[in-house]
Amino acid sequence: MQVFEAKKIGKIVVLGTGGTIAGTAASASDHTGYTAGQLGVQHLLDAVPGLNDTLQGATLVGEQVAQLDSKDMDHATWQTLAQRCIHWLAQPDVGGLVITHGTDTLEETAWFLQQVLHSTKPVVLTCAMRPATALAPDGPQNLLDAMAVVLDPMARDVLVVCAGRIHSARDVEKIHPYRLDAFNSGEAGPRGWIEQGRVRWADPGSWPVVHVHARQALALPPADWPWVAVLHSHAGADARQVHALVAAGVKGLVVAGTGNGTVHQDLLNALAQAQAQGVALRLTTRCEEGQIVGQAAALQTAPLGLNVYKARISLMLDLMK
Repeated sequence: MQVFEAKKIGKIVVLGTGGTIAGTAASASDHTGYTAGQLGVQHLLDAVPGLNDTLQGATLVGEQVAQLDSKDMDHATWQTLAQRCIHWLAQPDVGGLVITHGTDTLEETAWFLQQVLHSTKPVVLTCAMRPATALAPDGPQNLLDAMAVVLDPMARDVLVVCAGRIHSARDVEKIHPYRLDAFNSGEAGPRGWIEQGRVRWADPGSWPVVHVHARQALALPPADWPWVAVLHSHAGADARQVHALVAAGVKGLVVAGTGNGTVHQDLLNALAQAQAQGVALRLTTRCEEGQIVGQAAALQTAPLGLNVYKARISLMLDLMK
């Protein structure tokens, strides 16, 4: 394992999108009955103690890109966020970006950005599980840790920082609805850790590449993005949902199969019909750990290691022309 000294950069840009980290509640003891996305990005930065010491001379620029509860994240916001990332990453004095985001769809936004951004500069998403008004909010520490990661010379591509851990956009998943360390990277493990303001990498390893249709995703109106839906195979799976989606015009379906990518026979028959009608299909597994071994049934597997929600994003990009 390696530890690297912070790099010297001129500017870090913080893009706010709302979420729990910007949420408020009527009581400091209320960690669940809050309203997300109430505070601006500058308010969040002002609440971080010791921020100037971590920055080591770098300046901060804050920009409010959106102000929403991340459960309501949409494709138009993704496109706008990606365009603002591209704008700032192109500035020579900008060393990297921090994005404040809600936890519910953070893993999806992270993967989308990883697929469309062409930059070796780090883009670090961070969040909070408690609102800003909590007696002991976790947002300020997560923001401080995100800054430390942006300043680290090994940091690049899209990363997620939460509860002292650094996750890759590909592997990160929200696994708990309440606790502070709500994110996990499964068998892959975290990319690294932030310890007393210093970054320790597990293994610099290889970094993911952008999608071949990244340019289309940034130019095509979000209303025209291909409609790709998610289905889960389970006991008593009903084929009517497949028929309804096909009739409504769905362009792609990603199926979370049981075990090693197995699919309920009724659902599989309907999917075969959908495929014959031109609907693109991808298969992944419901299992939190591991990945499909071998080719299951007649369905093409999603990129190995992606959960069903990230596989949806990748198939949607695959279908863009």
